[in-house]
Amino acid sequence: MNKTAFVFPGQGAQYAGMGKDFYENFRESREIFDRANKVLGFDIKKLCFEGPDEELSITKITQPALLTVCMAIYEVLKKNFNSDVAAMGGLSLGEYSALTAAGAMDFETAVKLVYNRGTYMQNAVPVGEGGMLALLGCTDEDAINFCNAVTERYGLFEPANFNCPGQIVAGGKSAAIEGALEIAAEFNIKRAVKLQVSAPFHTSMLMPAGEMLKKDLNSIEFKKPYCNVISNVDANYYDDSSEIAVKLEQQVYNTVRWEACVRSMIADGVTTFVEIGPGRTLSGFLKKIDKSINSVNIDSISALESYLQTSYAKAV
Repeated sequence: MNKTAFVFPGQGAQYAGMGKDFYENFRESREIFDRANKVLGFDIKKLCFEGPDEELSITKITQPALLTVCMAIYEVLKKNFNSDVAAMGGLSLGEYSALTAAGAMDFETAVKLVYNRGTYMQNAVPVGEGGMLALLGCTDEDAINFCNAVTERYGLFEPANFNCPGQIVAGGKSAAIEGALEIAAEFNIKRAVKLQVSAPFHTSMLMPAGEMLKKDLNSIEFKKPYCNVISNVDANYYDDSSEIAVKLEQQVYNTVRWEACVRSMIADGVTTFVEIGPGRTLSGFLKKIDKSINSVNIDSISALESYLQTSYAKAV
């Protein structure tokens, strides 16, 4: 029997125009955008549809914008999906979309929470004091050894994301970023690419953001998700609602173990992953993790219709 997981993208997947076709064609999507505008107190819908990209890429804007678009698409998919969902997950910010879709918190709570999260993350490290690199063509072990060597020579530099085989992201102090670029050739790193991000996300430098987010998280009464939701921190499913606040705080300054999350879901029998939201980032990662799985991306109405006509969308 085919098992399906819904997965949601993280920061970096955004683009001007995302979600507009769903807003124009589905009442459920319009309601999500309108609710987001009301909670946030500014026009997130206009930013999603028109940009500009520079403003849409500001962390405190990107995070609620992506969650809103993902949920606007999910509400339409949920109404038309004829099977059970075995699991949900998301990359970094996407974990909030997964928890919201699975009923752990309502949309209003989630969109306000991720706006605050984005603000805290954006402000945790002064601009110019930290950064991130994509480490390509290396093993996890190579990346860890490289990070340790850079830290010893230049200052803090830590693994931030294990996305898929051959793609790891690391972050740290600006001096360490520059040093890492200089010595990457000495290690088994095929290529090191500097990322255009405002802070070293998912490293210990973001602990102040986690502390601030903790206060918000502890004020929320989370519910037990109605299906399995996997945590980026340890690649385990949330056993009960009491774990949610703790792990979401830890997620801010701990490594995102996305490859391990996907492999855990595959081990539990998931054969189809449906990426709900802008872009195809997760679909690309999924194929590098396991070529045998079915991977679908839904970021347009045509993609939704195509998916709903497939046999594995209708399996029961």
